[in-house]
Amino acid sequence: MFYGGYAYHGSTFEQTYRCYPASFFDKPHLEGGDKVIMPPSALDRLASLHIEYPMLFELHNDATQRISHSGVLEFVAEEGMIIMPYWMMQNMLLQEGDTVRVKNATLPKGTYVKLQPHTTDFLDISNPKAILEKTLRNFSCLTTGDSIMVAYNNKQYYIDIVETKPASAVSIIETDCEVDFAPPLDYKESEKPQQPTVPASKATAEGGDTVVEDEPKFKPFTGSGKRLDGKASKLQASEVPSSARSVPSDSNKRSNEQTSAPATSGASNSTRQKTGKLVFGSSASNNKEPQKAPAKEEEPPKKDESKFQAFSGKSYSLKR
Repeated sequence: MFYGGYAYHGSTFEQTYRCYPASFFDKPHLEGGDKVIMPPSALDRLASLHIEYPMLFELHNDATQRISHSGVLEFVAEEGMIIMPYWMMQNMLLQEGDTVRVKNATLPKGTYVKLQPHTTDFLDISNPKAILEKTLRNFSCLTTGDSIMVAYNNKQYYIDIVETKPASAVSIIETDCEVDFAPPLDYKESEKPQQPTVPASKATAEGGDTVVEDEPKFKPFTGSGKRLDGKASKLQASEVPSSARSVPSDSNKRSNEQTSAPATSGASNSTRQKTGKLVFGSSASNNKEPQKAPAKEEEPPKKDESKFQAFSGKSYSLKR
């Protein structure tokens, strides 16, 4: 049974209207919420039904199979027409004059909502949470998949409803609802700076600090001493194993006889370092007892002329 275009289905209200945006009727305040304006005949029908308050409606676009939900602000529209926010018409892919099916609905109170701004500039607002709370006071319900509009400082921000609990459409009137934000759609993660790789040879201390190995430094006065006359120094002689010294060769015997000649005269080992010879090394400093100067400087032993003699030759004067 139909009366005035309305269908009677027990306690259910269902009617088809032609939709128009709020700007057509000088109703810009509708854009800040999710409420629609319906004709007075709808109020008469709803008053005769035992429906729950606040009045919530399910909107259907049968051509595109899009569904959304809304509240009602007034019943002053012309018959057969419904005035809707433009952002809601965009969600449902509706154009001016398209038909929309309106049905009363009962929604659970929301406990959780996840939102995702379209642009990162929404997060640049000094207090986006306060702006969002103020805007949602004009909303009756939220539907997963919708994009709501938040107006602030002469700018419009669009926010997607990513998830709602405990159902895909919830009522947010007089309820405590937890709100979570997803990264904006145009958000790009900044490239992380590459950290320098630590070689495996470098150990890590217990406190977590990396122990850096000391670079090799120059160490002066290291190495073995060399004599200009070709003979072995005391340090090199001490490094020779005892087994090698026990059986001297013929060539070593000759050199030992020459080096032992000054020793038979009763002079100390220090007399081997005589004027005209340079010994590089620390062999002289290894002696614990201080060396005593010889009582009388002996003449150097005669050497073969065939051997190299350091610091020998004639001296010349720069004066003429």
